[in-house]
Amino acid sequence: SRAEVVINDSSSPAVVDRSNESIKHDIKPASSKWRHNQTLSLKIRKQILKFLDAEKDISVLKGTLKPGDIIHYVFDRDSTMNVSQNLYELLPRTSPLKGKQFPSCAIVGNSGVLLSSGCGPEIDAHSFVIRCNLAPVQEYSQDVGMKTDLVTMNPSVIQRAFEDLVNETWREKLLQRLHSLNGSILWIPAFMAKGGKERVEWVNELILKHRINVRTAYPSLRLLHAVRGYWLTNKVHIKRPTTGLLMYTLATRFCNRIHLYGFWPFPLDQNQHPVKYHYYDSLKYGYTSQASPHTMPLEFKALKTLHQQGALKLTVGECDGAT
Repeated sequence: SRAEVVINDSSSPAVVDRSNESIKHDIKPASSKWRHNQTLSLKIRKQILKFLDAEKDISVLKGTLKPGDIIHYVFDRDSTMNVSQNLYELLPRTSPLKGKQFPSCAIVGNSGVLLSSGCGPEIDAHSFVIRCNLAPVQEYSQDVGMKTDLVTMNPSVIQRAFEDLVNETWREKLLQRLHSLNGSILWIPAFMAKGGKERVEWVNELILKHRINVRTAYPSLRLLHAVRGYWLTNKVHIKRPTTGLLMYTLATRFCNRIHLYGFWPFPLDQNQHPVKYHYYDSLKYGYTSQASPHTMPLEFKALKTLHQQGALKLTVGECDGAT
């Protein structure tokens, strides 16, 4: 076995061992005296830039593809898709994050730990807010906020949350959700896995037909492998990064301080109360399921270490000032 030299002083990024010991996930002591470690944040940004550049990799651009081009899916290399006219129309001409720098960013995961957190106002106070998988906000705004600057949409969301648009009612629901984005970046991983092509096309068609005010972005073909490569070099042995981890990795490029909310891959909260998998539905998943492509508790452990080192702030309970 090759020797691994790991330097882990206060200014080096989190190094997480690969053992499967139970994860002690109480972060209360650290959160009460959390201080941002600017030096570490900049060091992480530099390290990640060796693997990818969020400004470029956040989306394929118009000049790089043309209608009819054949693309091999990132995870299903034997399957291909053709770039449609609609997809081409919606490719941005320049990166939606070109030259952007924000003092503070919130990345909002979808864990039920957000319910009753009162984190809405704190989330909305950040200069840039990233959300995952078109999660609903309106009826949960007290806990999750309303501000959205970038929201991701895995093609599977159309199936899971909008019943594959089987009738007009579901089409209308999706249309309302898209209209509510109102100028946000809509980030659609269109080239990752086969099976989502039709759903991506439906969404693209709705955006064009109804002239929906969103800025579409479609992540580069190299992004996922580059993100995984970065974490692997830091001994975080993930199979496939979750959307949340992807967003954190990208955000290091354009956010000075990063705050995470709704990241909690455990069935019980810190007070041993049950937690819903998503704050907005009744889905049940195995958090450590062998069948899942994700390794959420391992990711959480890496993020928790970064929280303790001051590289990011992880909020897993009530927000300060919540009533």
